[in-house]
Amino acid sequence: MFKRKSGIFSRIVIVMLVAILCGCIILPTRVYAESKDNIYYMGDFAKKGEGYSDNKKMNESDVHYGWDLGKFKISGFTRRVTDSDNNNVFLKNVGDQVKLQFELEQDIDRLNNNEDLAIAEEPNGYDNYFGISKDNWTNFGRGALLIKKTDYQNKTTYIQPYTNYLSGVTKGATTDITFFEEGDYEVALDYEVVKKSFLDIAGWRPLDSDTNYQIIARFSVRNGNCMIYPFDAVTGNELTNTSFTNNGFYLDLANSRYLNIDVKKQNLIEKGDELVEDTRFNKPASDGERFLEPGVYNIIAKNIYTNAITEKKIYVGDDPVLKAYVTTGRSVKDIKKMVGEGAVIEENGTITLSTNEMIQPESSRVMHDVPFVYIIVVIISFVAIVLIAIVLVVKNNKKKHIKKEGVDR
Repeated sequence: MFKRKSGIFSRIVIVMLVAILCGCIILPTRVYAESKDNIYYMGDFAKKGEGYSDNKKMNESDVHYGWDLGKFKISGFTRRVTDSDNNNVFLKNVGDQVKLQFELEQDIDRLNNNEDLAIAEEPNGYDNYFGISKDNWTNFGRGALLIKKTDYQNKTTYIQPYTNYLSGVTKGATTDITFFEEGDYEVALDYEVVKKSFLDIAGWRPLDSDTNYQIIARFSVRNGNCMIYPFDAVTGNELTNTSFTNNGFYLDLANSRYLNIDVKKQNLIEKGDELVEDTRFNKPASDGERFLEPGVYNIIAKNIYTNAITEKKIYVGDDPVLKAYVTTGRSVKDIKKMVGEGAVIEENGTITLSTNEMIQPESSRVMHDVPFVYIIVVIISFVAIVLIAIVLVVKNNKKKHIKKEGVDR
């Protein structure tokens, strides 16, 4: 009886261990797989008043009730996230081309398979929200595509309208709109639907009725990287992490305008028989900002959309102890102690000990918040270890039981 139960339990434990192992292998792959073919559909539909201003209530008797004209779709991004206001943010990496398209789902001359419904010509269209006033109306034609961009300086730009946008477009067709760089965007398709009446007097149709509708998409595009590039203020050469210069440096964010950059400057001052760190400032920094005063600068960049952090340390000055401090990451106290024991600080800031062992430089660090999936993996690993321990205990008890039965016999 004991042997049978032990065998069943062992098989259950083996199955659980195999499942756990598969989960450890598959789960991270599923979470972090990225695709260059990512596509996301979006667009909010509304009935609009004159000049596409206010939203109007739409009931079942409305000519546009129960069917869609089409959808915007965006592609070419690496990852989609949402910000604190639940707006879509599309992250792009080097080489990505974020592209917006419109996918038409209707025959514009026979909307919803109704020969009396069509996209109308709108010769005097205007939309104040997108910078087209009633006094400066324009010929929207058969649908107008309007784009509003807000950049990192909160400057708003209205892109030239794409008028007569739907003319000649067939049902099921996808039309390209434009490529997008960093910024906040609002894209709308304004169109007018005509309901044809029975009365047609030599092309004059006085009883036809027109209604305005709009499909609008709001989204943001951000660079997905988290890189900062310090450059020598005089030579223009790039300074890598733990570099030092007598000239000072300036920051280049490589057009990543939405990174949070902070710079902490420290001076090393004498206190007793040692040097101690004295923080002089710890403040936000901006693209192109210059830092020329001697000191140790810790530069921290954070991408709020990926939670990635990059740190770099730059020394401005020519003190060899400070060069070694920045290059190796060792404390000033330790460096002075090593020098006192015969170590040599090299020109590049590394330290050669009296044993000819070299202390290597720190490297630039990019840190991420610990993903939830890895917390799960740690928990699963712990459970696996416990199960293995149980198996071993059961097998050991089994051996003792068999041995005891042999002695009793």
